[in-house]
Amino acid sequence: LNIESDELVVVNCMFRSANLLDETVEINSPRDAFLRLIKQISPRLFIHAIVNGTFNAPFFITRFREAIFQYSSVFDIFEATMPREDRERLLIESEICGKEVLNAIACEGPERIQRPETYKQWQERTRRAGLRQVPLDEELVNRAKTMVKANYHKEFMVDEDRSWMLQGWKGRILCAVSIWQTI
Repeated sequence: LNIESDELVVVNCMFRSANLLDETVEINSPRDAFLRLIKQISPRLFIHAIVNGTFNAPFFITRFREAIFQYSSVFDIFEATMPREDRERLLIESEICGKEVLNAIACEGPERIQRPETYKQWQERTRRAGLRQVPLDEELVNRAKTMVKANYHKEFMVDEDRSWMLQGWKGRILCAVSIWQTI
């Protein structure tokens, strides 16, 4: 990797890990290989933001139901916060969310790109890879909660659990962020 010993390395993975294949497709999970690589790089910090989802099931009915729950919350956010005719909204709904829903529900095996796990699953997976979670700064979490409550729609939420900063809508956790270090 050619990392100098005096280099400060921070790995920032924002919502991309949901696209990695898992052990349901490949015996040697690319998710675990990714985390082993992070450990090998030995960054000062590994910032991991994930889509908190449960629609990575191999069974169609379960995946369909969970994807509908997840994306109905996302579309509800748009409905509550953006005009229906908003060009950006239409673009996001059709070109991003619509394609993600179609992929999550209709595709099987390696063709399925959307494979989110819950933050609790990622926490265990990351611990097994040999990384240590950094506790969140309580003051920072409280400031984020205050800012969201004062400036955003009342249904947005920020919370903390197991040193993950959780973000959601109407009580459903949609994404989570945590910070890790190598042991």
